[in-house]
Amino acid sequence: MEADSVSIWPRMEPFLLGALQVAPSSKLSLHYLRKMAIYVRTRDGCFPILGWPMWKHIACGKLQLPEDLAWLYFETFDLLIGHTPEERLEWAECLSQCSSKSELDQQRNKLSVDTVQFLLFLYIQQLNRMSLRTSLIGEEWPSHRTRSPSPSEREAKTSSQNKVPVNNWDDQAHLSFVQSHLAEIVELLVEPGQLSQSGQALRDCQISLEAVRSLGLLLEGSTCHGRAVQPVHRLLTKGLLQAQSGYSTLSRSFALHKLLSLEGTMKRAKIARNTHMAPPGSKMVLMSQIFKQTLAKTSDKLTGANIKIHRCSDSFIYLLSPLRSVSVDKCRDCTVVLGPVETSVHIHSCQNLRVVCVAGRIAVGVSSRCTIFALTPTYPLLLPGNTDITLAPYHTSYPSLEDHMASVGLAVVPNAWDRPLLLGTEGLANMSSNPDPACYRLLPPAEFHTLVVPFQMEGDTCEVPGGLPPPYQAAMDEKQKRIQNWQRTVLSFLVSREQKRQFQELVEVKFHEWLLATGHRQELDSLIPPTMASLKDSNGPAVDTSRVHDAKHIRTGQSPMP
Repeated sequence: MEADSVSIWPRMEPFLLGALQVAPSSKLSLHYLRKMAIYVRTRDGCFPILGWPMWKHIACGKLQLPEDLAWLYFETFDLLIGHTPEERLEWAECLSQCSSKSELDQQRNKLSVDTVQFLLFLYIQQLNRMSLRTSLIGEEWPSHRTRSPSPSEREAKTSSQNKVPVNNWDDQAHLSFVQSHLAEIVELLVEPGQLSQSGQALRDCQISLEAVRSLGLLLEGSTCHGRAVQPVHRLLTKGLLQAQSGYSTLSRSFALHKLLSLEGTMKRAKIARNTHMAPPGSKMVLMSQIFKQTLAKTSDKLTGANIKIHRCSDSFIYLLSPLRSVSVDKCRDCTVVLGPVETSVHIHSCQNLRVVCVAGRIAVGVSSRCTIFALTPTYPLLLPGNTDITLAPYHTSYPSLEDHMASVGLAVVPNAWDRPLLLGTEGLANMSSNPDPACYRLLPPAEFHTLVVPFQMEGDTCEVPGGLPPPYQAAMDEKQKRIQNWQRTVLSFLVSREQKRQFQELVEVKFHEWLLATGHRQELDSLIPPTMASLKDSNGPAVDTSRVHDAKHIRTGQSPMP
């Protein structure tokens, strides 16, 4: 085989979206997953499809996991599956009609997943596991499974020592994890009849093609000359890798000891990340070190992409396209307004951040003084290390918002923005009934303002989808009433034209003083392009910013700044 003609690499998405950024339960170790792999293959109703009732039985009855945590894993895996927008909208509608826990359970009982892929998904939660020895000296105890790290891996490990959890965008960490644990991953594919009494795979055992097909969750690759990306089982069953992988066309199975030679191919993996040729789920866009700027994009390049916003400060970022996922990492003093995010928005190591989003899931970890204005069908996850997090209802719109929501399968109900879950090393806790004020609060209605997206675009959406929660709408109505009363009072005292002129000048002076004092002058100034031309992406529609100073963007009761 010409070694350099085939490359195999870990798929980014399962690690980016599926591996929860917190140390996993000890009940998800290989020891317990081996037992689960045997159990599901020897019980009716568990294989090849695993429904929620049986997973709940295994998780709660066998592994002693809390039900909410069991559902969190099941729901997170389901987010990775390629459901159509119509299927997601239908699911959201069914959930919104549930008025009791029993009705909710009936709906959840209809959900099922691929059993083997779900086992692999549970296994990769170990990505964010670190042993006590590792946390102290940065290296694992030697074992017969551990290979010598490459120089690049040693460099990556040195730079990330003593940091938990792993950065889920670190594709080198994903590659190192798969290489180091490939034998254990493949063991989960083995049929119970080919295991030793201790539960380990026999060297001469065979693994079926259907089982290896499940590896497509974690691995993909391509042949030479930049050809199309393919699932790993297709590469292993033809051409150069068929003999090396030990694939038999007669038995439609692989020899285990030869299949493990995949590791050698992965050492030469070339992990490409680009939006013009990447397959669905692998489009990546990185935005880093934006400083004192306003960045606004609506583009086909962004549609369906995984976005990372990294080390930005004192900036306003508008990404008004339907997105696959968003990670905001190490940012401070920024406002981030997102189009609908199909899977998850993850905020990590941020300070004084405002995020406005409709998303399948929202997770916040190791962050402080952050406010999240959200519409989400799942409970927001508050990971360890947070202080002074504020949760608030989604409070903006832009003309194509509802079309974008439909394209990623997100609806206005159910909306769980105000019911966060605390996920820590000791499990999961529902904090909605007894919030920890040091960790989070719900924004008081008296402090609430809506946000106006200051760009002209095409579309029909002109108000917040689904409306505001009643207490917040009442607060907005009361503010509007007070302003109308003030306007009538002012007009009753300003009789002459000269008085009106002087008063208007005074208001404008005070308003500009307020803009300077609060820093909002920078936001308004940065909305004006140098040539007063349309703001547009080279491959995207234009977004006209020429009217950002129009009164409609600063009218009473609404603000371009949350």
